[in-house]
Amino acid sequence: MRWLIALLVAAHAIVLFAGFFAPYDPAAQNRDFSFASPTRLHLRDAGGKLHLRPFVYALKDSATEAGGYEEDTSRPHRLRFLVTGQGYKLAGVIPSQWHLFGVADEGRVFLLGTDRFGRDQLSRLLYGGQISILAGLLATSFSLLAGALVGCVAGYFGGWPDRALMSGAELFLALPWLYLLLGVRAVLPLHLGPAQAFLLVTSVIGLIGWARPARMVRGIVLSAKERNYVTAARGFGASGPYLLRRHILPETYGVLLTQATLLLPQYILAEVTLSFLGLGIAEPTPSWGNMLGALQEYHVVASYWWMFAPVLLLFPLFLGYFGLAGLLQKRMQTYAN
Repeated sequence: MRWLIALLVAAHAIVLFAGFFAPYDPAAQNRDFSFASPTRLHLRDAGGKLHLRPFVYALKDSATEAGGYEEDTSRPHRLRFLVTGQGYKLAGVIPSQWHLFGVADEGRVFLLGTDRFGRDQLSRLLYGGQISILAGLLATSFSLLAGALVGCVAGYFGGWPDRALMSGAELFLALPWLYLLLGVRAVLPLHLGPAQAFLLVTSVIGLIGWARPARMVRGIVLSAKERNYVTAARGFGASGPYLLRRHILPETYGVLLTQATLLLPQYILAEVTLSFLGLGIAEPTPSWGNMLGALQEYHVVASYWWMFAPVLLLFPLFLGYFGLAGLLQKRMQTYAN
């Protein structure tokens, strides 16, 4: 479990400090290198000489492939570490110009290639992860907060509040969440700024998924409020808010944590889906969804494999979340027994 948590923490840390790990501004265009393939790192030059430090060759138009590029072996550029470059804000707060790696100004290093506009795919992948993962985190927090509130009210007070709230939850559970998500987003304004679009998408995604956590929290509250120590505290005059805060809500934390690890990849995928379809975060702000939007064109799918980079990152990230959820469930079962 520790290595899984360490892997997820490392992945999120790299995305959080994307400005440091990304060699270029994600919006910077270089039309001379449209759909350039990933840059190869070399330790041995064209003459066979071995170098201790990796280097890259400059790119030039291919003599054999129309619209392609090839290495210019007469123009090597050493890969440098801890270099200064385009300014950014570290973790969105601290101004900085330091980057993990780079080459001289006249050189280019595209470790994951470029897109149609010559934008560095690695930089866009890292910055796009900030948007997609943050959208998932905020939507998950919103759903769990709403679910915990509804579940506590329904389970603790019972009666008509319980029936009304759980009827609404059953309605949300019966509807296919993807179609509901697309329908709700489609009726809202499409032409919004990046910040407004992000908040709107996050709110819509979070609104869809509160029902399942609410039902689970309700079940725990129904069980917890009948336990002997809760009955004893109520007999000594403890108020409802005190009982919820002190004795009942702590019982729900394990379930909410497990739900968070399950909902987070689902909500990241929801943002990716909306942005892929043009209903989420729009260009030029990168997100994993609008990066994958280029794959709607057949020639991109057939010719430029590096445009699948967000998909290749999503699979291990989701497996990590689901693996962590499984471990948490096992721990909870062990604790319960």
